[in-house]
Amino acid sequence: MRIIAGKYRHRLIEWPNDIKNIRPTKDRIREAIFSSIGDLSSLRVLDLYAGSGAMGLESLSRNAQHATFVDYNQMAIETIHHNLQSLHIGSDEVSVLRCSDHQAIDTFIQKKESFDVVFLDPPYQMGEYQSIIDLLLNNNLLTTHGIIVIETQQNIEFKNVFYRQRKDYHYGDIIVTILWR
Repeated sequence: MRIIAGKYRHRLIEWPNDIKNIRPTKDRIREAIFSSIGDLSSLRVLDLYAGSGAMGLESLSRNAQHATFVDYNQMAIETIHHNLQSLHIGSDEVSVLRCSDHQAIDTFIQKKESFDVVFLDPPYQMGEYQSIIDLLLNNNLLTTHGIIVIETQQNIEFKNVFYRQRKDYHYGDIIVTILWR
C-alpha cells in the first residue's frame, strides 16, 4: 500500500497482518475520496477504526494540521506507530489512541476536541454508523463545515442527520458516502 499524493507521495506504508478484521482502503478508492473532499490544509482529521492509519496518513501528506488515529486492535496501533516512524511524522502532528470508539469519543468530549474531517470505516458487521454519527454531531465533535467519510457495503439512510450535501460512490461491493455539514 502506498500514499497517493502530497509530501509523502509514493511512500509505502504497512498494514496489519490481521487481515480478517482489518481491510485497507484500496488506493483507487482513497484517491477518489481525497479528490472529492478537496484541500485539507490546516484541518484536523479523525481516523476512527484506523487499521493501518492510511486515511490519516494520506491526510497528513496532503497538509492536514493534525491526525488522530483510533483503533482497538493492538496490531493496528503498532502498525500505525511504525508507519509514523517510517514517514518521520512528529508527535505534534498526531495522536494515537488504543481504545474503543465510544471510549475515544468520551475522551474527545472531555477535552472539547473537534474535527474537520472524520473517516468512519468500522468492521462492516458492526453497523453502528448512525449511533457514531449521532455521538459526533450531538457532542460538537464535528466542526461547523465538517465532513464525514463513511465506507460500507450497504446504502445507509441517516435519521436526524443534517448535511448540506451527500455523495455516494460505488466501487464494486464498497460504498463510500461523504457527508458535508
